[in-house]
Amino acid sequence: MNRPPRSSAPYDTDEQRWKAVQDRDVAADGHFVYAVRTTGIYCRPSSSARLPKRENVTFFASAELAEAVGYRPSRRASADQTRANEQRTERVAKACRLIDCSETSQTLDDLAAQLGMSTFHFHRVFKAETGLTPKAYASASRARKLREELGHEDTSVTDAIYGAGFNSNSRFYEASEQLLGMRVKEYRNGGIGATIRFAVGECSLGAILVAQSHKGICAILLGEDPEDLVTDLQDQFPKANLIGCDHAFEQLVAQVVGFIEAPSLGLNLPLDIRGTAFQERVWQALRDIPPGTTASYTDIAERIGSPKSVRAVAQACGANHIAVAIPCHRVVRRNGDISGYRWGVERKRELLKRETTC
Repeated sequence: MNRPPRSSAPYDTDEQRWKAVQDRDVAADGHFVYAVRTTGIYCRPSSSARLPKRENVTFFASAELAEAVGYRPSRRASADQTRANEQRTERVAKACRLIDCSETSQTLDDLAAQLGMSTFHFHRVFKAETGLTPKAYASASRARKLREELGHEDTSVTDAIYGAGFNSNSRFYEASEQLLGMRVKEYRNGGIGATIRFAVGECSLGAILVAQSHKGICAILLGEDPEDLVTDLQDQFPKANLIGCDHAFEQLVAQVVGFIEAPSLGLNLPLDIRGTAFQERVWQALRDIPPGTTASYTDIAERIGSPKSVRAVAQACGANHIAVAIPCHRVVRRNGDISGYRWGVERKRELLKRETTC
């Protein structure tokens, strides 16, 4: 089947760009800058600077290109950038609310239209602000709703399906195992029937437990007492079939231990991440922090588009059950001090030390 040709982007022509400058279109920021020949400065399309005459304006695809030919940024650029960032954050926060509150799945085009943005620009800004694509965020939001619905004993599976925003049973069962990490009846019964393989070992940071579902690593726990780690795993999956595994699985544990001892080795293993939509946004932002560097809780809150949710970010870090692979140890206080860590501040300090010295 032949597909219709794509429509051109809204800022392809000089006429479209000039219209965006006249309208101070925030959605155009990032697509191009305009430069004024008579002043030698360049601005973003949404700049609050006085509107120049059209004959004095030329356009560049980026600020770097404008600077390469001698233009300099407007003195208003910093203030404009701050306001533009605030507007982007507000729009993304609104998009998150639209996704969370919608009873049905919304398309990318629908969301972009409600925010007055092009589909391409909305997708790029949303991912930059939250660390997730709109589709991934919607999937995590739906998984959260589904867990909440299934958590009510008096709610039938059918009611839970429609309460989570699925339009049909067939669509739900196609996606349910990916959303829950197990079949819906297994999840509702506390993981009954699901198989979680695990093994306990030792590393230089103490005892370590690694657990794996059929989707990937679902827990990496650190501590002093191996029995406490097994109890923690049982609390996570109270009715799952927990199997202490054989030598082959212990080799996987050895791979995780090797990563802890030498972070530069990396850890290329699939993860089975289970959390609320907000937690998954935080955990993805943590995974984007490069080894050997740190970020504050405030930084993470800003990166996911929720600058006022610093405390919730800290709680999401504390709820992380996959140590090191989801590197909550890289999050510190705003002044750089090392703060609390689920598995102990000394382990956090040692992990950071290894990453900065390896």
